[in-house]
Amino acid sequence: MTKTRAAGWLLACAWLGVFPAQAQESTPQGQIVQVPVPPAGPAGDEAAGAGALSFIEENDSLFSKSDKHYTQGLRADYLSAPLSTGWRSDVFDFLGPLFPNTADQQRRFDLIALGQSIYTPANLKLNPPSAADRPYAGWLYTGGEFLQENGGDGLTGFEVLMGVVGPAALGRQVQNDWHQFVIGIPGGAGWNNQLKNEPGIALSYDKHWRLDILRLGSLGVDFVPEADITAGNVFTYGAAGGIIRIGNNLDTDYGPPRIRPGPSGTDWVDARRRNGSFGYYFFAGGEGRAVARNIFLDGNTFANSRSVNKKPLVGDLTAGVEMFWKDDVRIDLGLLSRTKEFYGQQGQDSYAGFRFTFRL
Repeated sequence: MTKTRAAGWLLACAWLGVFPAQAQESTPQGQIVQVPVPPAGPAGDEAAGAGALSFIEENDSLFSKSDKHYTQGLRADYLSAPLSTGWRSDVFDFLGPLFPNTADQQRRFDLIALGQSIYTPANLKLNPPSAADRPYAGWLYTGGEFLQENGGDGLTGFEVLMGVVGPAALGRQVQNDWHQFVIGIPGGAGWNNQLKNEPGIALSYDKHWRLDILRLGSLGVDFVPEADITAGNVFTYGAAGGIIRIGNNLDTDYGPPRIRPGPSGTDWVDARRRNGSFGYYFFAGGEGRAVARNIFLDGNTFANSRSVNKKPLVGDLTAGVEMFWKDDVRIDLGLLSRTKEFYGQQGQDSYAGFRFTFRL
């Protein structure tokens, strides 16, 4: 499959359903039924039935001169309105044991319309690159996550990502064109040694809990632990971690989302739990992963390619702030530091993440 055909296929699949029905579903008879979403706080249900579009940008050079390893990530998501009927709701029932039914539950679908991650060695001038450093690689994908909240203090997610690794992921074009035409510096010289084209899939099952520590009027402190299992030819790992948050309106979400692998908040938000128009919180935490496979270190699954000897245990530390106004706009900024991912790696990696969300 050529680069253009692969990229076109992914774009078509991604945007074909980017704006599913929001607060309405069709019955078999073709009638339209409004999804009931009862209010649960002073904010009522003015935005409880609305969908939201999010953009996540992660880059190692946003606040530093770094330009190596996991160097760029971009993702666009659409979080649906609460679901009651339709094929997406039927998927929850089909997955049965993953999403047990309770009296107080809410379901949503998070469409990952399009995402791309780019990886490079540390020295971009070498061609061929150093055999002791990680290879050049790109990962272009689409997919979605089924999210269910039970009882207001626990969230379960099942995510499916499908895409392509290799030249068809357009990592070379994105990085080198940005370097050349936007910031005016040379791009990576060794992209002709990148991983080969390979279809990719990653299945993830994760859980988040929200545990109150302290409440003082409108302010609060809570702890959001999380556990995650991911399997596929792109990533296979088990993870556990959590974040501590200090601020107000903590009950509206479970922490800011990040691109996998990383401390995994979610796009989930419940406007019914908002009190007042403005909300914010500071957060800090981390995640540890036991890594069985990382294609960007291990190399291609079905073909010979460059690779390095990965470390089986990797850890992340993160801190940042999130702010939102009503349910119209949400902004968060976080910094992350990651332990060494492969033997012989020179220094730890760090990057910044930024998310902008607005209601549709």
